[in-house]
Amino acid sequence: MTEGEEVGLEKRLGLLNGCGIIIGNIVGSGIFISPTGVLTNCGSVGMSLVFWTLCGLYSILGALCYAELGTTIKASGGEYAYIYEAFGPLMAFMQMWVTVLVIRPAAQAIVSLTFAQYIVQPIADHLELGCSPEDTKTAVLCLAFACIFLITFINCVSVKVSTWINDIFMIAKVLSLVLIIVTGAFHMIFKGQTQNYKGAFEGTIWNPFDLSMAFYSGMFAYAGWNYLNFMTDEIVNPNRNLPLAIIISLPLVTVIYVLANVAYFAAMSPEEMKASSAVGISFADEFLGPVSWIMPILVACSTFSAVNGSIMTGSRLTFAGAKNRQMPQFLAMINLDFKTPIPSVFLTGFISCLMCLPDDIGSILNYFSFVFYFTIELAVCVLIFLRFKRPELERPIKFPIVMPIAFVLICTLVLLLSIKADPMSTVMGLLMTLSAIPVYFIFVVWEDKLRIIYIPQIVEKFTLFLQKWLKLVPEKADNAIQMTPTSGEKGATEA
Repeated sequence: MTEGEEVGLEKRLGLLNGCGIIIGNIVGSGIFISPTGVLTNCGSVGMSLVFWTLCGLYSILGALCYAELGTTIKASGGEYAYIYEAFGPLMAFMQMWVTVLVIRPAAQAIVSLTFAQYIVQPIADHLELGCSPEDTKTAVLCLAFACIFLITFINCVSVKVSTWINDIFMIAKVLSLVLIIVTGAFHMIFKGQTQNYKGAFEGTIWNPFDLSMAFYSGMFAYAGWNYLNFMTDEIVNPNRNLPLAIIISLPLVTVIYVLANVAYFAAMSPEEMKASSAVGISFADEFLGPVSWIMPILVACSTFSAVNGSIMTGSRLTFAGAKNRQMPQFLAMINLDFKTPIPSVFLTGFISCLMCLPDDIGSILNYFSFVFYFTIELAVCVLIFLRFKRPELERPIKFPIVMPIAFVLICTLVLLLSIKADPMSTVMGLLMTLSAIPVYFIFVVWEDKLRIIYIPQIVEKFTLFLQKWLKLVPEKADNAIQMTPTSGEKGATEA
């Protein structure tokens, strides 16, 4: 390794890879679990389908806003990069703090545990092992760890293999949902199983607080539509491929999700769906008979791919934070051979493993639902802010201003209703977010003052050790957060 040598993340992601990342991150365990939560808070079959459609349209609206953001601010890191550019380093650090330490790892832990559960439970039942609940829990935890370790290793050594996993499993995910849709359509059309659609809106819950919880449940299944923006630096021709991947993926997922829920209600009454902890498995048991075993395998494939996509994109947030000197510098370094940010990937996987340990991981994630959606809303506010603050910016993609305004208004309404419905979770999430402020001033703003107690010196020695051991070099300096220049700025640059 040449002293002072710099490399950068390679542009390897094409249009298919972009679609694989978006679909791979959206279609995880949510579509097999969330229908119960949506129906419970909506009260009726008809309103449930309306909300699945609305959640899809809302996700499409947000994703289109992100397409404009991603082609205007050409930097990886998603919301972090956009908030940093418009609202400054403190706000960006607070967003990164809760996302890196809690939101992303907790979500990855839940999906990896779901993957393990769908592998362990069918094997234990088929072989009639008679495992105790404690033994099953231990086996699930070990397999979840193995899943995270394997995916972390793959992302450390090859972006190409990681994107292959996304692309291949994307096809498997779509086919699994198509299987559900076709099976449901067959029973509805040829066997007349439409009894659950009679009086489709009877029992609808009109309480706005319950409906906001239904919206949250639906959006959990659509979560991941913003993940491709975390890898903008690695997209080939992002001005074309980023928006195209969004425009192709989000409508496709929305149509598939709505049709899958139509099929679910062909197999289950509302009461049966509310009692089911895994709607996809209940559907397979009802309609697929002797080949129902295929559904746990398809769900396991779906969740495995979702963990892969989440770790791959989540590590880029840590990487972006370190490039802006808001995280230790070794997290902004790239392996010379593999051209991957090994330290950032490893840290993402390690925290995800820790998050698998608590029994109440779902409750932990609930505390940060408000913070998660608030940061997405804040990122879209950046788009509106830049329209007025920097109207001269070149925008390869530009949508009517009414789109981001509508997104922000809807998001604000849902967040206000969720605060009223579950104030304690909101308070806990905000307190954890505010805890980033003293950390920011102590370890970022006052970094030089810490030399008195040798903390920076220790970090520097550890960084040097990692550079030698893992063959790490800094990323090239011209890859920092930057907005698309105006035509005048480009001319000056060229001159």
